[in-house]
Amino acid sequence: MRHRRTIPRLFTPLLLVAAAGFTTVGAAPPQAPEPRTAPTPLGQVIPAPASVKAGGPAYTLNHKTSIRVEGHSSEAKKVAAYLADVLRPSTGYELPVTSRGSRDAITLELGSRDKSLGDEGYRLQSGKRGVTITARKAAGLFNGVQTLRQQLPGKVESRTRQQGPWQVAGGTIKDVPRYSYRAVMLDVGRHFLTVDQVKKYIDQAALYKVNKLRMHLTEDQGWRIAINSWPRLATYGGSTQVGGGPGGYYTKAQYKDLVTYAASRQMEVIPEVDMPGHTNAALASYAELNCNGVAPPLYTGTNVGFSSLCASKDVTYRFIDDVLREIAELTPGKYLHIGGDEAHSTSHADYVKMMDYAQDVVGKLGKKVMGWHQLTGAKQVDGKVAQYWGYDKTGAAERKQVADAAKAGTKLVISPADRTYLDMKYHKDTPLGLAWAGYVEVDRAYDWDPGSYLEGVPAESVLGVEAPLWTETLATSDQLEFMAFPRLPGVAELGWSPKATHDWNTYKVRLAAQAPRFEALGIDYYRSVKVPWPAE
Repeated sequence: MRHRRTIPRLFTPLLLVAAAGFTTVGAAPPQAPEPRTAPTPLGQVIPAPASVKAGGPAYTLNHKTSIRVEGHSSEAKKVAAYLADVLRPSTGYELPVTSRGSRDAITLELGSRDKSLGDEGYRLQSGKRGVTITARKAAGLFNGVQTLRQQLPGKVESRTRQQGPWQVAGGTIKDVPRYSYRAVMLDVGRHFLTVDQVKKYIDQAALYKVNKLRMHLTEDQGWRIAINSWPRLATYGGSTQVGGGPGGYYTKAQYKDLVTYAASRQMEVIPEVDMPGHTNAALASYAELNCNGVAPPLYTGTNVGFSSLCASKDVTYRFIDDVLREIAELTPGKYLHIGGDEAHSTSHADYVKMMDYAQDVVGKLGKKVMGWHQLTGAKQVDGKVAQYWGYDKTGAAERKQVADAAKAGTKLVISPADRTYLDMKYHKDTPLGLAWAGYVEVDRAYDWDPGSYLEGVPAESVLGVEAPLWTETLATSDQLEFMAFPRLPGVAELGWSPKATHDWNTYKVRLAAQAPRFEALGIDYYRSVKVPWPAE
């Protein structure tokens, strides 16, 4: 059954930040003088920047501050509008977006010639006259804006006017990511999550420079995306969820809206259609997909490993063709994830036959194939990405299979269940979540290295990290937040920051400083005893 929330709601809901529009607000009314407080030390943000040179006077936002876009880039203007929408409500300042010269401004410059910044890096310079963020690509500007947000007091995230001062410490940050793949995953299969819930999670993850959202769209309990050629997948297969609730699914228009929204936060959506297991919702929707021709009932429990597509039927391969084709048409990104885990009801020969076929289909559709690390048991294909979800109890033979695939060219995303699975309980008394991989406190989620986690894997084979959030016991945004925060920022830092910055003792101090920001954003986070939070 669904677990009922037993911890009181702590904060008001997060209001979503809009990415576009150049609105202005009225002049701020008179206000009491702002108290003198020290700005957040430069670079004391999450993820930790690659290079920080602190020094010089701080910049203080004021009623004359503008947000200046260098040049005429529409992408830069969108980032500027996003920043203005974050800052205007709390500061009360107009913060007009302009291309005119200004001595008192936050300046966004796109098109830097510094090749070392890559596609996602940025440079932030702060001084008495203003803040300048430069980047080669829009993603870099957006990442720089996230750093700027965190250099300001946490209450800057409030949607109502707050008292300043709004200071940015002086100096220069030059920052680039360690890994190009930094993801969160939402399981919308076990409990359906609305478009607004997904958008809210996108905004929360974007603050920590997450650049991928994986959506686990299909499960035994529910099929969550409309497929025109197989309409009952959504209308019938999506009609329930864990515990027997109403379920739901995304129309193609709704899914496209999510993809567009994520892109406005410089985030790529990666869809997952799990196969050959985790397919009960599909099997219940179409009897012909079952080897015996009999459709099973819809499933609302939480067991795994009991369902399988039928390798001996031609219709199975037509189903794979149609579903992957329609999903690819909705996917501007380069990856399609085809699952492949916990296929306990599928023989090895049948598994290889179906997954080899699915891999070929993905390639013909012009995409790169992703799958859980069990996919390394199928044939090697160019560009394959395997997602390792094992944990300390995973056997040596299974780990070796993954390491051997990496040596043969497979790239790896590292997401150990006992480190990055955000649905694992913090401790035995956590009212939500599961514990099959053990308890995962905040320090355990942070204190490991993706580059050396799997013995025998070349460091260059690691593409990045992912923090999945499974929803057997989670249905509301409040519940998602409590399990994701404060662990999600730590996993994000492992994906972005240089290994040399990795230190739990300094990280926990930076994490504690995020508390006022969580509260201003309405994030109902877990106050771990491992973290020196400010007094309530």
